[in-house]
Amino acid sequence: MAKYAVQSQTKQQSTKYAGARRRLTLWMTFMVFFMGWAAYTLLTQNSQIADKSDQLSEQQAKTAAVEKSLTDLQYEVNRLQDPEYIGQLARKEFGLYKPEETPIRPDISSP
Repeated sequence: MAKYAVQSQTKQQSTKYAGARRRLTLWMTFMVFFMGWAAYTLLTQNSQIADKSDQLSEQQAKTAAVEKSLTDLQYEVNRLQDPEYIGQLARKEFGLYKPEETPIRPDISSP
C-alpha cells in the first residue's frame, strides 16, 4: 500500500506540474524564435548600415573632388581676368609678342 501511495503522489505531482512544464516549454520556444529573429534583424541592419556607410564615403570623396575642381576653375577664371597673365599665355602657347619685344628662341638643332 505504501508503494501505491508513493506512486500516486508522484503521478499527482507530475500531473500537477505538467501544465507548468508545457507553458515553460512554449515560452522557451517562443523566446528562442524571438531571439533568432532579433539576431537576424540585427545582422541584416548592420550589413545595410555598412553598405550605406561605404556609399556615403564614396559620395563624400566625389564631392571633395568636385569642390577642388571648382576652386581650381575659379582660380583659373580669376587669373584669366588679369591682362598680364593673358599676355604670358599668348606668348607661351601661341608665340605672339608685343611689337616692341624681340623674341629669343633657343636653337633646337644644337645639343
